[in-house]
Amino acid sequence: MYLSSAFVRLVDGAPLCSGRVEVKSNQSWASVCEADFDWQDAEVVCRELGCGAPSVLQGGLYGEGERLIWAKEFQCKGDESLLLDCDTLSRKEHTCTPGNDVGLTCIDRTRLLQGGGRCAGAVQLYLFGDWVTLMDTEWDITQAAVVCRQLGCGSAISAPGGFLFGNGTGQVVRGSIPCIGSEWSLFECQPIFTSPTSSCCSNAGVICSDLLQKPDISLADSMGGVSKGHQGPEVFRGHSFTITCSIQPHYPGGSFLLTFIGSNRTQTQPAVNHSSAFLFPAADDSHQGNYSCVYEIYIFSNHFSSESELLSLTVTGN
Repeated sequence: MYLSSAFVRLVDGAPLCSGRVEVKSNQSWASVCEADFDWQDAEVVCRELGCGAPSVLQGGLYGEGERLIWAKEFQCKGDESLLLDCDTLSRKEHTCTPGNDVGLTCIDRTRLLQGGGRCAGAVQLYLFGDWVTLMDTEWDITQAAVVCRQLGCGSAISAPGGFLFGNGTGQVVRGSIPCIGSEWSLFECQPIFTSPTSSCCSNAGVICSDLLQKPDISLADSMGGVSKGHQGPEVFRGHSFTITCSIQPHYPGGSFLLTFIGSNRTQTQPAVNHSSAFLFPAADDSHQGNYSCVYEIYIFSNHFSSESELLSLTVTGN
């Protein structure tokens, strides 16, 4: 994943407004050494990419590039619109220690609030030096799709207006945001905003497809029959064991489906305190294999699900 302008991009970061800084050099992309890039340079990059202000600047933060290194030092003042507008200083001898490719995290200028997680809620934008809530005039699924992409939340499920996510907080703005739906940020759509006013009106909302985090799956027992093997956890034949499914507490309710991969054997339990425990009284050869947890919930008038990593279980002993 990367966010790019014509000359600079952020690579291998998540969410979108973060990554390793790379600049265009002779039709190729080159990493920038930490020693050649400071906070004022970072302010320009975040501004150019529509990502607000820098919050973290560190060498090696997002790994190494292809070892093509930009051979100049940036000397931005911090108020430039583009990195190309900044002065640079050439060096006769230029080396960059491996692991010092500069990484940058910007404060995103768009967020979703009061939706229970980062991928649903009322749209807030960082404008005029503060966070303001966007009113739902001229708001539809096209703009919502851009927000979901910008936040790394998948595709847009719906773009509700009104007060689904409360009455908003702080001040509000009305915006004309002529997106076509393929942009990486609302600020690429050349928006026009009114001045902030006191909270008064219904809000622009977004519900994205990647609403749920990935659930966790774990194995335990109360009799000492579980151990760690080379291929994963091992259970001694005849011992009881429990597979537990859990998820971060963003939404109440829902259920867990425990699936035995490669068969039609499944078990379902309601989520209690965001988890479910599946007890197996006595392990035998039929229990050996791969398991996964699927969390399912109906919320915001839609069905959502998310699947865990695989748990590979081996049954050992006589």
